[in-house]
Amino acid sequence: MASNSMSSSNSWTAKENKAFERALAVYDKDTPDRWHNVAKAVGGKTPEEVKRHYELLVEDVKHIESGRVPFPKYKTTGGSSQAN
Repeated sequence: MASNSMSSSNSWTAKENKAFERALAVYDKDTPDRWHNVAKAVGGKTPEEVKRHYELLVEDVKHIESGRVPFPKYKTTGGSSQAN
């Protein structure tokens, strides 16, 4: 059972992340039982897991803002080098 708890806290699906983002918009820092409400909105996560996920997000944003972590370099999908 411990491994299931560990894996649920470490792996977040795109659907869970979207629910997390929406819940953060609804339940701001002044909301009583914020992390309980966010966890309920996400589903399958504990209040401690969603709080930790938020703390990691805040750290990532701080690193990006400070310039210590560059934005990812995405490939453009513009033209093709193949001739018709």
